Amino acid sequence: MTANAIAETVASLMPRARAELTELVAFRSVADPAQFPKSECEAAAAWVAEALRAEGFQDVAVLEAPDGSQPVYGLLPGPEGAPTVLLYAHYDVQPPLDEAAWQTPPFELTERDGRWYGRGAADCKGGFLMHLLALRALKANGGVPVSVKVIVEGSEEQGTGGLERYAEAHPELLAADTVVIGDTGNFRVGLPTVTATLRGMTMVRVRVDTLEGNLHSGQFGGAAPDALAALIRILDSLRAEDGSTTVDGLAAEADWTGLDYAEADFRKDAKVLDGVALIGRGSVADRIWARPAVTVLGIDCPPVVGATPSVQATAAALVSLRVPPGQDAVEATRLLSTHIEKHTPWGARITVEQVGQGQPFRADTSSPAYTAMAEAMRVGYPGEDMQTAGQGGSIPFCNTLAALYPEAEILLIGLSEPEAQIHAVNESVSPEELERLSVTEAHFLLNYARSHQG
Repeated sequence: MTANAIAETVASLMPRARAELTELVAFRSVADPAQFPKSECEAAAAWVAEALRAEGFQDVAVLEAPDGSQPVYGLLPGPEGAPTVLLYAHYDVQPPLDEAAWQTPPFELTERDGRWYGRGAADCKGGFLMHLLALRALKANGGVPVSVKVIVEGSEEQGTGGLERYAEAHPELLAADTVVIGDTGNFRVGLPTVTATLRGMTMVRVRVDTLEGNLHSGQFGGAAPDALAALIRILDSLRAEDGSTTVDGLAAEADWTGLDYAEADFRKDAKVLDGVALIGRGSVADRIWARPAVTVLGIDCPPVVGATPSVQATAAALVSLRVPPGQDAVEATRLLSTHIEKHTPWGARITVEQVGQGQPFRADTSSPAYTAMAEAMRVGYPGEDMQTAGQGGSIPFCNTLAALYPEAEILLIGLSEPEAQIHAVNESVSPEELERLSVTEAHFLLNYARSHQG
């Protein structure tokens, strides 16, 4: 088998991959029944299960996780004595946000300027297609040289921990020698990158109550405690003047020692408006990969349109805290909750409810699997060497796998490079990246199998 044979096979499969990604993106699989019907996630899970059966996977099952989500599992046995590789992706997606802000409908895969647009195209339905393409290319060129387990999560974006709890209750199911998490991305299009660290995450819902009901602002304003104003003060206390995250007792000065991220490149990638300063201090890499970061995800308060002249009795917010490697998410949650309670003004009644949590992760990049991946990336990306970067996002399942299978090697690759704009409007995937990473993953599996033969 030649490198060209794998690449040619993947190239020939790309039209089919686009058609399949179109079908998969069409499911509005947001794992929150308050926003979209649960049937959308159930239909996506059924689609993934059928795709695995069509590839010859055995023991295909739509599992029932404790959080009500449906992870999908399948096993493709390899040659006798071959190592086992677990391939991970997730079919659930972030909400589309403002659908009117999308240039094309979020749940219709649309090609524009050489990219495929749609919610989940990169994060992470495209990641599942990447795994399928790699396996199909190997099957067409001599066979898959390892045993393959696939797990496709159904609630990763919600952080509700369903798959983590299921895996802990059934530890034998996902046992593997190596795990490939297909849910990160290259540092830049065309630059092959593995992710060495992930920040953890905690989410809390904060509610402030000050009055039995709203009051006329003319009659009572100035003395009646305003719940919305109290919430604003609490949220403001979570940032220093320069925008750095300031949670009492939480360390926030760590440095990143790997790949640099030029400020000009970050401004371009993040589409920061002219004249608007970046927040925080230290290098960009320090801020997004090595330090905690708080974000207010949403606020419950009256919208501007239709607002009345009232002092608000109740206000609420959803707050996310990204937790860097080296810190404990449970302790970070405690510190965040304590900080919020301490900084609540005027004796207002405060409720802090945890709604999601995941630990940070650090990979062992000196392992044999990383050597096999580096060689594969040189094939998938001719002339380019593998780079190692951090990732500001969270994949809680990584820590569960590391705890359950401490001897397993865990690699993180994927399609979520900066231009993909995951979690934002107009999410997209580069078909060239999908093709090259599929070639890369196929060669990784070949290399990894050879390393075990020797």
